[in-house]
Amino acid sequence: MITQNIEKLPKSIVEVTVTVPWIDLQPTWDATLQRMAQEVELPGFRKGQAPINMAEQNLGIKLQDEVLKNAMPNFLIEALKGTDIVPIDYPKYDLISFTKGQQLQFKATITNRPAVTVGNYKNIKVTKPTPKAVTEEEVNKVVDDLFKRWKARAGAQPAAGSQPAAGGQTGSINFQGNQPQAPTGGQSAGPDDTFARAMGALGLTDLKGKIRKDLEANVSYNNELDYEEAILQEVEKITTVEIPEILIQDELNRMLVSLQRRVADMGLLLEDYLKSQGKTLEQLKSEWRVQAEKNVRMELGLAEVARLENVSISDAELQAEVDKIQDAKVKAQFEAQEPRLHLRHALRQTRTLDLLKKMVASS
Repeated sequence: MITQNIEKLPKSIVEVTVTVPWIDLQPTWDATLQRMAQEVELPGFRKGQAPINMAEQNLGIKLQDEVLKNAMPNFLIEALKGTDIVPIDYPKYDLISFTKGQQLQFKATITNRPAVTVGNYKNIKVTKPTPKAVTEEEVNKVVDDLFKRWKARAGAQPAAGSQPAAGGQTGSINFQGNQPQAPTGGQSAGPDDTFARAMGALGLTDLKGKIRKDLEANVSYNNELDYEEAILQEVEKITTVEIPEILIQDELNRMLVSLQRRVADMGLLLEDYLKSQGKTLEQLKSEWRVQAEKNVRMELGLAEVARLENVSISDAELQAEVDKIQDAKVKAQFEAQEPRLHLRHALRQTRTLDLLKKMVASS
């Protein structure tokens, strides 16, 4: 009979000492030996035809290593049944003692899912900021920037006849594609209807209206993001959890990947960026650590609210989200279980945030 001894340490670290009698391990040993013996070649015997005892002797420590590699995870799972231990990382195994025919004893060190407590989230108070009005100056600045780019392009390319773009009466401004150019013989001194039609609008007034609409949509979007961030910060404040180190390191790595992308967009390597800042990677991570802890606490707090409120994502809802993906290669990735688990978690967190927004609005 398998026995276990569980010792809970700080930071959600758990050490599990597992003792396995030989009678429970022997089936794994015999099955592994039979499989590996098929590849053994000994003088005087065809491949895989050597007597099993000779094959076992030839395999030596390789056989034991293969047995333990397969057996220890299975026995750990067995040992954790009926406990409150839920590993959130890959266990580290340390062999304590084992000899063929004798009991196996090993220690597994794992990070347990931390206990999370969230305060009165139903009473969170956050005032939604009023979106800042788009000024005429902001609209004109966009118009002027577009006009300068249009004139530069017109001077560098052959001129074409000017006409309104199809569908120019609705939608946002389209800055892509082959836009009509101003006649090279008489470019406009300033933004006018000719320029506006080249931008896909009916005229300058229509262009300014479309730009204002786009700017207002952007302001509204960012305003909503700020509102959501304020709610999440309140969740973080009322969340109590002893954060496992592995989750902090995962968040630091995520922040680093985000920085690498921004640096790459600037045409730089991360190493060059760090030199320009006079910092090492470890210094940067050290500066980020407090924010990383807040991010993890916020994430765990939101997940706990989801659990308390029974927020879930059905298989049909998950598949519907996958079906929205247009890129075939990206979509194919979600045939595997792990990406689907990550997507389900993200959707659950988003739905929980929407629920909190409703609670805040009604409080």
